[in-house]
Amino acid sequence: MGRPFGVPVYVAPSWFLVAALITWVFGGQLDRVLPELGGARYLVSLFFAVAFYASVLVHELAHTVAALRFKLPVRRIQLQFFGGVSEIEKESETPGREFVLAFVGPLLSLVLAGVFYAGMRAVEPGTVPGVLLAGLMISNLIVAVFNLLPGLPLDGGRMLRAVVWKITGKPMSGTIAAAWVGRALAVSVLIGLPLLNQSGALGGDPQEIGGMNTVTDALLAAILAAIIWTGAGNSLRMARLREHLPELRARTLTRRAVPVESGTPLSEALRRANDAGARALVVVDPDGDPTAVVREAAIVSVPQHRRPWVTVSGLAQDLTEGMRVSAELAGEELLDTLRATPATEYLVVEDSGEIYGVLSAADVERAFVKAMARPS
Repeated sequence: MGRPFGVPVYVAPSWFLVAALITWVFGGQLDRVLPELGGARYLVSLFFAVAFYASVLVHELAHTVAALRFKLPVRRIQLQFFGGVSEIEKESETPGREFVLAFVGPLLSLVLAGVFYAGMRAVEPGTVPGVLLAGLMISNLIVAVFNLLPGLPLDGGRMLRAVVWKITGKPMSGTIAAAWVGRALAVSVLIGLPLLNQSGALGGDPQEIGGMNTVTDALLAAILAAIIWTGAGNSLRMARLREHLPELRARTLTRRAVPVESGTPLSEALRRANDAGARALVVVDPDGDPTAVVREAAIVSVPQHRRPWVTVSGLAQDLTEGMRVSAELAGEELLDTLRATPATEYLVVEDSGEIYGVLSAADVERAFVKAMARPS
């Protein structure tokens, strides 16, 4: 939808479902407040849905601007079912920055609620502008309060994580605490939201218990609880991922390779590799400079009896600039490099340009899964 501050903004397909639901529900409320609108109330309701998600975008832009200020890259902003998300690619370096990064979103929502309240006071009550401004004021207030609840994946959970991180000195401890509070919050929403609405505390009619409103409340509570519970679990998994990422090192995962010229028969190339204790083949030119990497899957696909008649050049993938990686790469930097140029094998070189070996994407994946399986 655009690139404010250089960050792309996307709208997920689920947004259209929510926009239609908001239009229908708010249209029903308008029919009671402004019955003279007739069918035009749904156009007003649609405008409200778009304006509300524009407010959500401002909320997410607050996170994005703070992240960019702290030199944290933001992949994208996505508006989706029940709000939006700013995909920040790296963690904050300090708990203080983490707290600020989380707090600016609810703060902007509170500021917007104040702006809409001031606008509501300046227009005639009982009019379309008055009703719209009142709805936007209330909705932004709800967004701010809801996001301040102290459990991941909400902003309040990230603030709690920052506080525990500051006290313990361990970011993982903060994540664990905030994630479990988030799961407790999910259970509370699942049980408490329908009960509060049925008691009239949230504007529900206590006389309608057992009717359609009760079913709707339970469904809404279940969806919210599932989103919070899943988000808390994902936060734990992402924290474990970041904790184990430094264990992924190109130098330790690289297979030793032997250089062979393009016309070398596969059987001869494999014999040389076996003699040298190597597990990979690199095609070099007459000057010894690497030009291609022989794909492991291609080697496996050649029957034993045909290997003397197949040259390595027919099984090799030409090297592009992104397929040459430094032996010193590790962690997120290694994964970012591999993600930038998808391939099955990469040539690993020393800083001097000397061939170190071949890195298989499958080996990286196996090491990653193994690291994630270990307890934190």
